[in-house]
Amino acid sequence: MKKRVLYPIIAIILMLSSPMLVHAQGDLPPVNDVPIDGGLSLLIAAGVGYGIKKVRDGRKDKQKPDVLSK
Repeated sequence: MKKRVLYPIIAIILMLSSPMLVHAQGDLPPVNDVPIDGGLSLLIAAGVGYGIKKVRDGRKDKQKPDVLSK
């Protein structure tokens, strides 16, 4: 019973401590550049388009008479 509890605890400790033990390139100088141009603008445009489509579809559904409820 103790092994069932002990092994996951050891695995979690090893996974959480591994970033502290691994250094691929040592200390790098701080970088303040953040590229936000191409991909983010496309995602925003797609989200706006999807939102407009959902609003239009919702308005169309409200205008249709509900034949089955009568």
